[in-house]
Amino acid sequence: MTRVSSPFPAEILTVSALARSVRDLLEHRYPLAWVAGEISNCVRAKSGHLYFSLKDELAQVRCVMFRNRGQYLDWEPREGLRVEVRALVTLYEARGDFQLNVESMRRAGQGALFEAFLRLRDKLEKEGLFDAAHKKPLPFYPRRIGIVTSLQAAALRDVLTTLARRNPSIPVIVYPAQVQGEGAVQQLAAAIAAAASRNECDVLILCRGGGSIEDLWAFNDEGLARAIHACPIPLLTGIGHETDFTIAEFVADRRAATPTAAAELASPARADLIARITALRAGLSGRAARKIEDSMQQVDQLLRRMVHPGQKLQNQRDLLAQLTQRLRTACARVLERQRWQLLDLNQRQRAALPPLPEWNRRVAAARARLALAWRNRIEHAEAEMRALGAHLAHLDPRAVLQRGYSVVRDSSGAILRSAGTLSPGDAVDITFSQGGAEARVVRTRR
Repeated sequence: MTRVSSPFPAEILTVSALARSVRDLLEHRYPLAWVAGEISNCVRAKSGHLYFSLKDELAQVRCVMFRNRGQYLDWEPREGLRVEVRALVTLYEARGDFQLNVESMRRAGQGALFEAFLRLRDKLEKEGLFDAAHKKPLPFYPRRIGIVTSLQAAALRDVLTTLARRNPSIPVIVYPAQVQGEGAVQQLAAAIAAAASRNECDVLILCRGGGSIEDLWAFNDEGLARAIHACPIPLLTGIGHETDFTIAEFVADRRAATPTAAAELASPARADLIARITALRAGLSGRAARKIEDSMQQVDQLLRRMVHPGQKLQNQRDLLAQLTQRLRTACARVLERQRWQLLDLNQRQRAALPPLPEWNRRVAAARARLALAWRNRIEHAEAEMRALGAHLAHLDPRAVLQRGYSVVRDSSGAILRSAGTLSPGDAVDITFSQGGAEARVVRTRR
């Protein structure tokens, strides 16, 4: 039977459901991508969001950079600029427009620096400098915290303010170094090496504020990366903004999004420590009290279990006497029950057995009737056999032969009943009442 397909689809999508499905497909296929192009139709809304189109010679795409992302730009995007954006490919469902949600933006001239960054990142990653096995855990409560940064950096003030707010009892040592420009890499590496050789800190914070890729380029140097990897002290980075990534952050034992976040990770909050100590003290006191109470109960139980040996022996004697009496009572009950069962079985057996004289008389009568029936049966069978023998004697062919007749057979053994079946010269076999003969036909009569 041919199945006729329905002209209607199995599922009918709404416009919003279709748009949402397309958006999910786009975001799954292109989670984050770098896209290069020229800015066109650039408009900054009153909300601070930046709307523009990114185009090349053949196509263009709508873009939006929300205020919380655009505030980290240290330059103003404008019409006609060549840029590279790191964006999420998505769909604006309200209008059904294909667009890019821009996470970060840089001038197109920075592409060479970014390529150098990628080459160094891949090289160090292959060497294993980024492996989690090499990363040291941060101490829970450092005795001293070291900071490697510029004395004039605003990030230093943010870190010191955060450390003083969270736990002012932890001393801080600053290892000054230039964080950008010529000689910055050497000074940063030397400061880290000095902190390692002096070994007076439990954790190091390498930090600086935000800036362009050129401003942060000192933290993308191979020499600094190897100095961080060789540092025996756990090193924490807080470089630039959350969207900024440098080689130093990949090599470091821990990365924080900002210098302030790095200070929070390096130092435990004093209030949290006090609360934890209070909770531990309360828990310890409670466990100690419970332990004492449990020990007191165990002592009481042991005291109750302590019995004088004489008393214990008397208790055992009493228990043995009770068990002996219970055993005697149980045995007597068992014997009495079995005696009654035996009496009951005897009575039931007497009731089930018939009177033996009556049964003997019946057996003798049945035996006499059976003998008489066998004699009658045998006599009747003998009479039938004599009658059948007489009938058989009348039918016996040998009786006919005794009266002078004979039986003639041909060469195949078939009995001949007519002379017409014979020809002169045929051999025949003749059976008499006593013996037989073989003969040959001389002639036949019809």
